[in-house]
Amino acid sequence: MLLLRDPLELSGKAVFIPREVAPILALCDGTRDVAGLAAAVSIRYGWQLPLYLLTDLVEALDDALLLDNERYAQARAAAVSEFRSEPFRQPSLAGLSYPAEPEELRALLHGFEQEAGAAPAAPGVRGLISPHIDYERGGAVYARVWAEAAEAVRAADLVILLGTDHHGGEGEVTLTRQSYATPFGVLPTCTTVVDALAAAIGEDALFAGELFHRDEHSIELAAVWLHYIRGGEPCEVLPVLCGPLRHRQEGWEASVIPRFLEVVAESTRDRQVVVVAAADLAHVGPAFGGAPLDALGKEHLRSADDALLAHVCAGDAEGFLEAIERCENANNVCGVSSIYLALRLLGETAGERVAYAVCPADEADTSVVTIGGVLLW
Repeated sequence: MLLLRDPLELSGKAVFIPREVAPILALCDGTRDVAGLAAAVSIRYGWQLPLYLLTDLVEALDDALLLDNERYAQARAAAVSEFRSEPFRQPSLAGLSYPAEPEELRALLHGFEQEAGAAPAAPGVRGLISPHIDYERGGAVYARVWAEAAEAVRAADLVILLGTDHHGGEGEVTLTRQSYATPFGVLPTCTTVVDALAAAIGEDALFAGELFHRDEHSIELAAVWLHYIRGGEPCEVLPVLCGPLRHRQEGWEASVIPRFLEVVAESTRDRQVVVVAAADLAHVGPAFGGAPLDALGKEHLRSADDALLAHVCAGDAEGFLEAIERCENANNVCGVSSIYLALRLLGETAGERVAYAVCPADEADTSVVTIGGVLLW
């Protein structure tokens, strides 16, 4: 069977269909009614299907809001309105992936700091790469990089949080005016920068995937550490979900990235800014559709990560992206766009890797996720 679901989960429903039926879905392109669909199936595949079967299929898809029609548009508009009317973006993982109670959460994060070992705060930090894996596996790496960035993080009056859009939205950058809450309080979104970006790029381009902010964990997990390191004191943030980079295939004229970089630089010129890329590295093994990893495979993976992080620490945004493209991202690096945009926002920069871990991703330890912590000056 194939499982079909809307990544926005507007209906809370999903549809299972036999794999053999999948070719019919390719014909559901908005040009046919059910009778036309039956005719197309007959001509293209030689299948004589009763209309009631196709009607049932279409109705099931419609009920799960999997058709791009008026019903779906209304449900999406209602969900956007509800999201924007909330006082802030609720923490989606509090009580699930980490404690919802501030004191319990503070104790957990302090424990990770003790596990990582004492690390003095490094002066002059302008940016960092932090994981977005769960705290259970990545806690020590989070703790090390955030502790060393603490001086800059506490002095910042604006933190740009570049998260990975795991929903696979079409937007290169997706923004929201909603503020992000953590168990320590609310981090207000810098709406002046958001408004400047909307004026330059357009509301439609910036907010088409806004609902993906509702339960995207990459920004949330970084925001929690940001708030913790600041001792619960809020500061303005710019939460950005980073999607596919179009300029490499379609040219800069087809991309919003140049305008994004220009407007952010202009709007934050007099601010004390820290840029955070919430990014994991490789995702390799059977859990991600690949072959099982043995000890030698893990060493090769470390070497590949070393090469990528060398580009990052050299401030070489284009070299980093070219290295990913040369191997067609064979190691499923999850955070390419956020790391690239962090380097581009920082301009001339250099960095240091301060933490790295290979995290198990299946019970047999044949799948792994790799993560790193990097400081950028």
